[in-house]
This record gives sequence, structure tokens and C-alpha cells, in this order.
Amino acid sequence: MEEKNIARFPLPCFGRIPNFVGSEKAAEKLRELEEWKNAKVVVANPDFAQQKVRQFALLDRKILIMASPKLRSGYLLIKPDLVKGKEEIAATIKGAFRYGKKLKSLIKPDLIITGCVAVSYKTFYRLGKGGGYGDEEIRTFKEKFGEIPVATTVHDVQVVEEVPIEDGDTKIDIIVTPTKIIRREK
Repeated sequence: MEEKNIARFPLPCFGRIPNFVGSEKAAEKLRELEEWKNAKVVVANPDFAQQKVRQFALLDRKILIMASPKLRSGYLLIKPDLVKGKEEIAATIKGAFRYGKKLKSLIKPDLIITGCVAVSYKTFYRLGKGGGYGDEEIRTFKEKFGEIPVATTVHDVQVVEEVPIEDGDTKIDIIVTPTKIIRREK
């Protein structure tokens, strides 16, 4: 991604979920989904590539649950009513800690959005940065509340035929890029 000049801050993108040129367009495309439109509560990971997703959740008056980095502080709850006019700031990691509050007990989300290093268009398995946090976030909510749709926003080059799979890896239901939406058949 760096060689193709499509990776953005923070760089280098090795060892992290990469931020990418077009992440805003992917976030806008995510808003087209019925799952998004119907969601009242959205979970989103803290990566830069999903910052616009978090901002749109707040702008669209959705309750946002953001995983703290590496889950060190669990999950943060950000209510749109409390950040009116400050959605862009509240969608950042610092802003989420400032305007959100630590979630004491989980609430059921209607949609989970996660970042990926890569995602398979054949198997819909995701590849994370290697810490297992994205998979843990998805599993935590699904084990407690049952089936919840999971989407990812990625650059088109992050959509690949296959990714390595390990025990505990989770699948994505919807892949959203700046140019397309790919759904997993169930």
C-alpha cells in the first residue's frame, strides 16, 4: 500500500490496520447499507481507517461503542446527544476517551464495523494485524448477543482471494471499499 501511495498516516502501515486513501469514500458507501440505516447502536474499532465511520455513526445519531486500543480500557460508549457539533473530535481515540464513558456492561449492537489488513472475497475471513483484538471484539458481542452483521471498510487492494486462517479467526459479512460492496452469501 505504501509502494502504491495509497497508505496514509500513521506510517509505516506495517504492524497495524492500514489507513488508506479513499477511507472516507468507503465510509460513505457503508452508509448506503440497510444494516447501517437501521442500526441504532454501532460498534467500531479504533483504527484510523475507520475514523470517518465513527464520525458518521455520531452524525447519523447512532450510539457508538468503540473498542479502546488493544482493549486495554475495554469499550467506550459515545452518545451522539453529548457530542453534537463535536462528532469529528469525538470520533478520534482521544476524543472518545474525552467524550465517551467506559462501558460497564455490554449492550447489544446492531452492526459491527472492523478494520482489516486484508479480507478474502472467497471465504470472507479477515486478516488483522496479529494481536487478535478484532476477532476478540467480534466474538465478544456475538457470544453475548447472537448473530450481528459484521462489516469492514478497506481499500480495493486489501480484498484478496485468500488470507491465512487460524483457530479463532472470524468472518466478515460485508466488505465495503471505496468502489464496491461485497456480501457474503449465507
